Amino acid sequence: MNHKRLVREILNEMKSHKKLRLYGFDWDDNILQMPTKIILLNDKGREVGMSTEDFADYRSEIGKHPFEYEGETIVNFAPRAFRNFTVEGDKNFIVDVMIAKPAPAWKDFVEALNGGSIFSIITARGHSPYILKEACYNLLISNHDGLSSQECIKNLEKYRDFVGEESTKGDIIREYLDMCKFYPVSYGQEGGAASPEQLKNKALKEFIEYIKQMSRELGQKAYLKNMVTNNFIPKLGVSDDDLKNLQSYLKAFGKELKGGEGVDLRLISTRGGRKSEFKDEE
Repeated sequence: MNHKRLVREILNEMKSHKKLRLYGFDWDDNILQMPTKIILLNDKGREVGMSTEDFADYRSEIGKHPFEYEGETIVNFAPRAFRNFTVEGDKNFIVDVMIAKPAPAWKDFVEALNGGSIFSIITARGHSPYILKEACYNLLISNHDGLSSQECIKNLEKYRDFVGEESTKGDIIREYLDMCKFYPVSYGQEGGAASPEQLKNKALKEFIEYIKQMSRELGQKAYLKNMVTNNFIPKLGVSDDDLKNLQSYLKAFGKELKGGEGVDLRLISTRGGRKSEFKDEE
């Protein structure tokens, strides 16, 4: 199966319906409230676990000065503080995904997968990209909490050459997920999870270029840019719960946020469990 050809067909189909909606998702506290903990040290040298939601608020303080957290005085990161967020924690990640509670962007995630839309996962985690894709496969194939493998396949069937006579449901879903992009930005990056902003910027830029490249191969020069004059601007919604990541996106992608560069980028904040369009003054 030629995935590049299929991406072109999906974009062409979206263009014909004047609807180009793409998605970019952070994982923790955005799609799901994961039970995974960052490991810190208290003033007595004991390890203390911190949730990813709390880490988004405290990460700029860790190692700078002692502070109180859940009755403990936190002084620094523990050795291998992000051990649960690396390939070392791949197996636990797969298990945790299925028991995690939905976060504010879950409904958008359901909309993306059920609709067979192209999406990316851009997370500070350091698991292997395969594990992120496998987690999405498990969620979709099991029809987890609003996800529907049947609806996804129904929407994919309208694209030529996607569903062969001998294709199983699992085959179709795996081929679909192969078109999407998975960026665990601290994968192979020492210390990347503590300050992932620039790595996330790089991943989002790559995802945007991926879509542009597929579109250019339609044989039309600067396809997405041409669509600007024809009111076919692709809409890319990117959600994240971390204020620093959102501010970094805002600074790096100013043109895209104004509908320039052939992409209409929209940033969505899910900070504090509330979903809203991100404003810099937050």
